[in-house]
Amino acid sequence: MRSEKKVMRFLVLLSILLISTHIHVHAYAQLGGDENAPLTITADKSLEWDRDAGTFTANQNALATRGDISVRADTLTAYYQQGADGEEDIQITQLLAMGGVIITSPDGKVYGDQAAYDVASEMMVMTGDALRMVSDGQTVTARDQFEYQARTGELFADGNATVTQGQNRLRANQLEATFREGSGESGQRALDTIEARGNVVITTPDEELTGPYGIYRARTNKAEISGGVRITRGPNVLQGDRAEIDLTTNISRMFGGGNTGRVEGVFFPGSEKEDNTQ
Repeated sequence: MRSEKKVMRFLVLLSILLISTHIHVHAYAQLGGDENAPLTITADKSLEWDRDAGTFTANQNALATRGDISVRADTLTAYYQQGADGEEDIQITQLLAMGGVIITSPDGKVYGDQAAYDVASEMMVMTGDALRMVSDGQTVTARDQFEYQARTGELFADGNATVTQGQNRLRANQLEATFREGSGESGQRALDTIEARGNVVITTPDEELTGPYGIYRARTNKAEISGGVRITRGPNVLQGDRAEIDLTTNISRMFGGGNTGRVEGVFFPGSEKEDNTQ
């Protein structure tokens, strides 16, 4: 059995080496990988080469690695197109990972049930029942799907999307995160901004802020909600057009807008003391 696995892994590596020069070098370099590194795919069960369908399929505990990027899944399928030079000119167009997908890079880990990666557009779409991305102290979850654009470093989370950082949480119908290039030798990307749209809720240990639109800026650790905002702190309520919250100091500011430009607050004397004694 062990010898069969060694033979299978050798066959997988040999097949991949024939096409490695056409694998998506630029995207992996953007993600922190070594563009001169070969792509290696291993599997415990088999590698299927379907020339009619134009696919390579690795079955059972399949793992694709290139530099410091890896994709693990139950099944990995590479779709290719035949070039003018025959079998020596095979160009990968799409990678499909099915079942227990884990994508690991210097930027973090992404978990899902299925992932499709389009080589030309550098777009990865991941779906599943428990979508999760862990990166730089934040955890992002979503109900419907993740879309990640490797070239620009943008993550789109759709469906009850949530970002959790320590005791703070940002939830909305949709979240769009952008990452900036890191400094130092690692070059790891760092979170820059998160835009939240639809039923936005920011929860801290002391407050809850709600509104239709929000943006979080990681460099300042500050968030802003606009378009009609409500801040709730125990029984106390503030309402206005726009609110800012400093997640480091936990200080919130409300601003007016509209026709009157006024803000409104309803406070219950003694409520802060009651909260502190609980």
